[in-house]
Amino acid sequence: MDFSKNIIIDEESRVPKYRQIVEAVIHNISNGKIRVNEKIPSINFFSEEFGLSRDTVERAYNILKERKIITSIRGKGYYITRTDLISKINVLFLVNKLSSYKMIMYNEFINSIGPSAHVDLHIYHCDESLFLNLLEKFKSAYDYYVIMPHFKTEDLKHISYTPQVLETLKEIPSEKLILMDNNNMNIGNGVAEIYQDFEEDIYNGLKEGLEKILKYSKLILVYPEKSVYPYPRRILHGFRKFCVEFNIDFQVINEVCADIVLKKGDLFITIAETDLVILINQIRNEEFVLGNDIGVISYNDSPLKDLLGISVLSTDFVFIGKRTANMILNHEKDKIRAPFRFIDRNSI
Repeated sequence: MDFSKNIIIDEESRVPKYRQIVEAVIHNISNGKIRVNEKIPSINFFSEEFGLSRDTVERAYNILKERKIITSIRGKGYYITRTDLISKINVLFLVNKLSSYKMIMYNEFINSIGPSAHVDLHIYHCDESLFLNLLEKFKSAYDYYVIMPHFKTEDLKHISYTPQVLETLKEIPSEKLILMDNNNMNIGNGVAEIYQDFEEDIYNGLKEGLEKILKYSKLILVYPEKSVYPYPRRILHGFRKFCVEFNIDFQVINEVCADIVLKKGDLFITIAETDLVILINQIRNEEFVLGNDIGVISYNDSPLKDLLGISVLSTDFVFIGKRTANMILNHEKDKIRAPFRFIDRNSI
């Protein structure tokens, strides 16, 4: 391939030159002008040929290597290694943490979008710096960016976004961006969203289970105030709103400790799975009857909770995964609130 003829760098374009290189290489692969195992120019040759800095070309080549479109062979140069990604929809799937329910969502997304897409999953652990570095690294590298925005402050509390996160997301073309799970972004029109309304969801979910809840004398929410993966405070607001409206005695505690005081008539709502495990063990050790003497509701469903008969308040994560895939496949720009429900099992 003659790069001088087929790759054009537009000096007047507002698109950074390294992105123009990436897009030009991909375009030529899609047109069949570059094929697998074909050698491409070195970074030095490319920079001299087009009058670009070496850093600019190196940045473009690094993106192409990240996408496994090119590879470098020591002493030989750069080669095209895969062309199958070019004919597919390329998706960056960026989530704040790994959990059983988020993997349910991700797996449903993969199954629903099918073989027409190549999906790269990255975890940023609620860390703003890691999140921003990943987006900077993968600018213009994907056709779609599916992003779940949840961050933590320095004192380990939840925040939906920071000013820098918001500005960075606004740099992604709206037609390429899909926000999942959290709609508290105020990012503007034209961006597809499928989200939880944390305050209203828990409030309405508890209303669904009101008849069972009223069997108990006290409702206790285990809400971790500080966590490596913090939870939205809107959950706490919705819980309090429910208890006040229905005149239910309630308490909010930070964690379930191994020597927690349990009383007959308590109904616990746990968010963190570690708290759920400690609580169930303590109930059994003190020979209370689960679902009779003491009730337990867990936040977010999983196959294990279903197997163990734990009642849950949960978003439909299968729905989120499937609907997000359909947004991409059908080029939809909807704003959709995910279904949320109370699932009554043996623990209440």
